Amino acid sequence: MKNISATLQPGVYYHIYNRGNNRENLFLENRNYPYFLTLYEKHVEPIADTYAYCLMRNHFHLLVRIKETSQVLKTREVSQKFSNFFNAYTKAINKGYGRTGSLFEERFGRIPVASTSYFQNLIFYIHFNPQALWELP
Repeated sequence: MKNISATLQPGVYYHIYNRGNNRENLFLENRNYPYFLTLYEKHVEPIADTYAYCLMRNHFHLLVRIKETSQVLKTREVSQKFSNFFNAYTKAINKGYGRTGSLFEERFGRIPVASTSYFQNLIFYIHFNPQALWELP
């Protein structure tokens, strides 16, 4: 179950994630990935530092820390920056592919990273998420 109620606070690390509505693809072509990152840079980079990310065909994971300078923003405005990012991407995909409606399953999930061990495990999880499963001897 997603944690969509955590308020994004300056100076806090978060695991941000979401997937496609009905588990459909978020990235329909290879060119969608750099476009997603361009919008990310525009909307999110001014308010958050990125430590790890993984863009999968139908979902994504981000590990970010909300910048201390974000204290000048109201808490709601920090979440709004993420919302603006996801809305911009949805509008572009909908327009570009003749689709309508929600692209993402729900509001984005956000889990505060409250310990060093969770931070380390999350980095590992994000980086190895796209790896195919392999059999061990």
